[in-house]
Amino acid sequence: MNSPVLVFDIETIPDIAGLRAIRGMPAQASDEQVYADWLAERKENGQSDFMPLHLQRVLVISCVFRNSEGLRVHSFVDRDGQSEGKVIQTFFNTLEKHTPQLVSWNGGGFDLPVLHYRGLLHGVVADKYWDQGEDDREFKWNNYIGRYHTRHLDLMDLLALYQPKNNAPLDVMAKLCGFPGKLGMDGSAVYPAYLQGQLEDIRCYCETDVMNTYLLYCRFQKMRGGLLDKEYMQEIELVKSALSDLSPSQPHWQAYLQAWS
Repeated sequence: MNSPVLVFDIETIPDIAGLRAIRGMPAQASDEQVYADWLAERKENGQSDFMPLHLQRVLVISCVFRNSEGLRVHSFVDRDGQSEGKVIQTFFNTLEKHTPQLVSWNGGGFDLPVLHYRGLLHGVVADKYWDQGEDDREFKWNNYIGRYHTRHLDLMDLLALYQPKNNAPLDVMAKLCGFPGKLGMDGSAVYPAYLQGQLEDIRCYCETDVMNTYLLYCRFQKMRGGLLDKEYMQEIELVKSALSDLSPSQPHWQAYLQAWS
């Protein structure tokens, strides 16, 4: 691929400290009590138990980075519970350095708004990301913010022709296209896994999700003529080779390859 591509996915957990603050609950109230009280109130009012985006604390950002030098998988992880701002800043620094095409599955509906709110909270700086032509005239016509621009390509949104009723789940589309889909857990299991100290399991889950997104992006490029059949197959083989190299030290990639075969 001629220009760099960065496919990304995030995993989040409820921001209990933020919830405690906005609800005016005392510091001695346990995290479990704060969260349970919020859930009970939502249930009583017939509301969803899905945490609002501004109260989704970013735990992991996983990326597939593809450029002329090859393909890499990397995750930025808040390992100490205090590094959310650093994780988000590092992600935006990557955009600043490489100016890649950003690719996601529902990134416009979830991942990016979460990063906006949480980045604002932590004082994150992301000049290039927010540029809409003020600094670079080229960004006036193709920037990361515009829904119908391709500098950020939300595959789910585009394939649904921007009609939410047409949205398809990542796991389903990945499996329909012959890719492994989700392994080990789904989004609803992330917070319970976090409470059990299973941070590495969450990272592995996020990485396999972002790889599913990259593979669907390759399939989309084949459909739109961005990759010829031969080039598409070469890209698939490149992915398998890269994951095979990673699998001795990262067992989740071995499981992913086994599921794929």
